[in-house]
Amino acid sequence: MVYSYVIDMRARILDGTKNVFDAECDDGLVRSCAIKGKILKSDSPYYNPLAPGDVVNLDDATLEEGKAQILSLEPRRNEFVRWNIKRRLPQLLAANLDYLILVTTPDEPPFRPRFIDRALAQAEYENITPVIVCNKYDLPAAKEDLFCDMVEAWEKIGYQVLKISAKTGEGMMDLAALLKDKTSAFVGQSGVGKSSIINVLDNSVVLRTGSLSQKYGRGTHTTTKGSLMHIKLDEALTGGVKGVGADIIDTPGVRRFLLHDVSADNLALYFREFQPFLGKCAFGMSCSHIGEEGCAVKQAVQDGHISPLRYDSWLRIFNEQRSGRFED
Repeated sequence: MVYSYVIDMRARILDGTKNVFDAECDDGLVRSCAIKGKILKSDSPYYNPLAPGDVVNLDDATLEEGKAQILSLEPRRNEFVRWNIKRRLPQLLAANLDYLILVTTPDEPPFRPRFIDRALAQAEYENITPVIVCNKYDLPAAKEDLFCDMVEAWEKIGYQVLKISAKTGEGMMDLAALLKDKTSAFVGQSGVGKSSIINVLDNSVVLRTGSLSQKYGRGTHTTTKGSLMHIKLDEALTGGVKGVGADIIDTPGVRRFLLHDVSADNLALYFREFQPFLGKCAFGMSCSHIGEEGCAVKQAVQDGHISPLRYDSWLRIFNEQRSGRFED
């Protein structure tokens, strides 16, 4: 039976592959939706035209109880993108976010600060508020110098850092308070515990968690596509208040996060602590901030205004973007 509506039907994308997407419609039904013709592809630089969090308009003439066709895309408030090196195209991970939750660990898998610094730069470029979540904070490596110094550097420049353990429950109440009534995307390497965190936030959700590769200390992929889920936060994390919700987009774990649309020459614009010193070098905006005399950025590193760890991270990412050869 085909249903007809006088007004347009809107829907929110939950997940999807290729050109078929599960969408939560205004009438409360979740429908399997196909894109009508190639109307969205023509304007999209991404190999996936839609992502979890997108809002679309449906063709009301084609609505059925379980199916519909997508006519158009509502303007996005923001979008989070990475460069997919295998496909050689940008990949849209999530849209219309309140927070980008960047999950890392001091160990198991090994700490990868440049993964976080790349994602922070992309978030700055996209104007999305990032929050760094350090999971497995109960591990001994959380007390090692590199990890502690990097966390301190992020906090010093104004990034919110939450130190949690999905295993022990440490910090989970603070994370739940942040996520309450918001839409947040979880991004991180395979094995950092995104699924475990979500399982603790809502114990009625059972997401498959992966084990670490013993040979390489890397996580195995358990999330193969991004998915938006409505969770109810565990009452133990909300002070006994029932029915507190949050929307979470669980993105696939990746080994590397590569920047999209941020060139080597513009990278400094998206390292927020560099910004007060840009244009003040002897060579102005043409300074590379590497070897020139009178570089205000390098002077700021010497004066303690920019962390040497962050400068080193910027330099490595700068060289990656320029050469096209990427490190972990």
